[in-house]
Formats: sequence, structure tokens, C-alpha cells
Amino acid sequence: MKTIPIPDPPVPALEVRSVSKNYGAVRALDGITLSIPRGELFGLLGPNGAGKSTLINIITGLVRRTSGDVKVFGYDVERDYRATRSLLGAVPQELIYDHFFTVRQTLKIQSGYYGLTGNADWVEELLERLELKEHENKTIRELSGGMKRRLLVAKAMVHKPAILILDEPTAGVDVALRRSLWNLVRQVHAQGTTVVLTTHYLDEAEELCERVGIINHGVFVALDRKEVLMQQIHNRRVTIELGSRVERLPEDLASLGATLSEDGRRITLLVDRSDGSLQRLVAALGRGSLPLVDFQAAGAGLEDVFLELTAERDRGAGTRGPAGVAR
Repeated sequence: MKTIPIPDPPVPALEVRSVSKNYGAVRALDGITLSIPRGELFGLLGPNGAGKSTLINIITGLVRRTSGDVKVFGYDVERDYRATRSLLGAVPQELIYDHFFTVRQTLKIQSGYYGLTGNADWVEELLERLELKEHENKTIRELSGGMKRRLLVAKAMVHKPAILILDEPTAGVDVALRRSLWNLVRQVHAQGTTVVLTTHYLDEAEELCERVGIINHGVFVALDRKEVLMQQIHNRRVTIELGSRVERLPEDLASLGATLSEDGRRITLLVDRSDGSLQRLVAALGRGSLPLVDFQAAGAGLEDVFLELTAERDRGAGTRGPAGVAR
């Protein structure tokens, strides 16, 4: 495979400028702008239908943009498509294979797409690192869902891409495999690969990503380092552990939006330091009507940021008409 030179002085690994995508009267993306520097682990979040997959498909060349520019290390994804596709590796959401090839044959075929013939050592390393070695002679239809997901990652990495795009890589896998894939992402990132991760698991983004973009209705509603985003939310998540079961919440806690666990021994709620709800909570607990054992208050997490920002956008989306719908 011909080596694609990466420009020096440095340019962003990925640059998206004012990108829009229309499907007839439906606008899936509305002027998206994003710059990802080399070596970043970036998280792209958003609810179903927000436009995440449309953006990923434009970056990888599967969908043509309506307007705007997309560049990978300075190469235009449409004009310089041979260069950009050699620099990108993508793990799609769907499990797409020819089910009659073996694992090893699949990686050999994938290597051939990039003109690679002398990469046996790297294929061996991928098989080992992704715990596929003992399955290398099985056909795809003989693999479990988790093994198929690992093979997708191996296919995306077979040509050692400079940017690895992971579109919901842990969807439908068990907890052990999720943790294993997290470790692999960290290893790849530590070796200098730029990683773009889309996920519905907010704990995943909070665990792995340095910077996060939240997209909703085809636009970014937030784009910053995760710590900065979490500092913008005034809510604190409060957990109250009870020494014995209670049948229902006291009215003063119910009015604060508290919820009672099914076993009646835990109360959870969000309080806002700026509106007096924290003080009302403390006063309610001070009246001593609950068998209180433990009280914990934690700052907002990425899930709270996500829910608040997408809810704000949804409240205003009704005024946008058909063009405001994303897919």
C-alpha cells in the first residue's frame, strides 16, 4: 500500500467546517463545525436520530455532504478519497460480514483492499490482542456476537489507520467484553492513534474521552472538555440510604422530585445549589421522619449534562419545522 504522507507542520487530524446534509426537506446536519487535533480521544454523543451516524458516514465517505468541508489530515474526504480512506479505520454499528469466511481469511481479504501483503506479523498481533487467536479458523457464523464485534475492530485496524472511528463499538456486548474493548481503545490511543467514539453509554464516554461533543437535531448543543461541561451543571445527585423500608416518600421530598427504590430503602434526587432545593432537602431530613443511615451528594456526571442539554434543545426544536429533524 502506498504510504500517505501526513502534513508537517501539523494540521488537525479531522476538520469539519459548516457541514450540512439534507435528505429532501429533512435536514440531518445543520452547519456542523468540529476540529479534532492529532492524538485526541473524542466522544460524539447524542440521542437516537440526532445526526451522529450521518456525520460519521460523511467523514468515512459513505454519504456525500450537501455543503461544507471535511478534511482528514488536510485531505478532502471527497476529492482525495484514496488518501483519506487509507488514513481512516471505522468500526460500524452493524455486524457486516461474509459469514462463510474464517476469521483469518476475513483479515487477509481486508488487508488486500489496502494492497497489504506483508503484514502477517501485525495480523497475528491483532488476533492475540483481540483474543481472536483461538477462533482464527472458525467461520464468522460460528462466532458469538462479542467475537464478531472484536473482529470488526480488527478489520478496522488491519491497515494501522491514523484515525480510528468507533461507532457504538460496545452495543449489545456483555460487561466483560465492554471492559476489554475499553482497554484496547486506551492502548490504541496511547500509541498515538486519534480515536473518535460514538456511544449511547455515557459512562463509557466519561471513562474514556478527553473532550465531548453532544449533537441533537443536527447541531452541537455542547462541545468542550468533559470536566468543563460537568462544571456547568449546578445539580448535585443525592442518595439517601435508609435503615428500614418506607412505603412512600414524605410529601416534602416528593415535591423535590425524589424517587424511592423498589425495596423502599433508598431515595435519590437531584438538587440545584442555586434554587434553594438543597436547603429544603436538608430541612426535610432534619425533621427526623426517616430512618436515615447514610447521605451522599455527588457532583453532576456526564449523564446529567447530556440529559439537561438535549432536553433544552428539544424544548426549542418545535419551532424549527421540517428542516430541524435529524436522522
